[in-house]
Amino acid sequence: MLFKQIENTIASLNLDAISVERKQTLQPLIDYIQTKLTENKNANLNFICTHNSRRSHLSQVWAQAAAHFYQIKNIYCYSGGTEATALFPMAANTLKRAGFEIKVLSEGKNPIYAIKCAENEHPVIGFSKTYDDAFNPQSEFVAIMTCSDADANCPFIPGTEKRIPVKYDDPKAFDNTPQQAEKYEERSNQIAAEMLYVFSKIKE
Repeated sequence: MLFKQIENTIASLNLDAISVERKQTLQPLIDYIQTKLTENKNANLNFICTHNSRRSHLSQVWAQAAAHFYQIKNIYCYSGGTEATALFPMAANTLKRAGFEIKVLSEGKNPIYAIKCAENEHPVIGFSKTYDDAFNPQSEFVAIMTCSDADANCPFIPGTEKRIPVKYDDPKAFDNTPQQAEKYEERSNQIAAEMLYVFSKIKE
């Protein structure tokens, strides 16, 4: 069972509002996951954007939660960037408001967070890293490009079986504005709805 507040967040989302165009964008990811599970293999999903600070983390955490919500096993979600910076505090706070339990494991320029979606589930370990960091899978994974900059600047990602662009607008554009919290929540909810849609289509 997901934490109650996450269940409430999910209940507030409208998956029917996802456009036909976005559903077409998400279909290759659905196909990849379905093929892996049909072959009794793990599906390793590495969400990649330039700084591994916002969109890639939101996608990683929501994808793992969505898999748990639909009780889809053997899903392992990761994230990385073309460079390492830090998981942006507003991204972590947005997940906290959505109901995730977040514990800071280490402070510093690149803090490490444990992000839990349910009492008996392993936490996602959130920190900024490059996509090829040893923490991430080195082969047999799908690279999901969550920003156009990373997609353009990474013509080749070693070890990946497939590369799928699923791009999101960067909430960073609203940093230090009155709309910051609202826009981060908007992006988080969009990503949550789309990851839930993906896993709702998976048949075990």
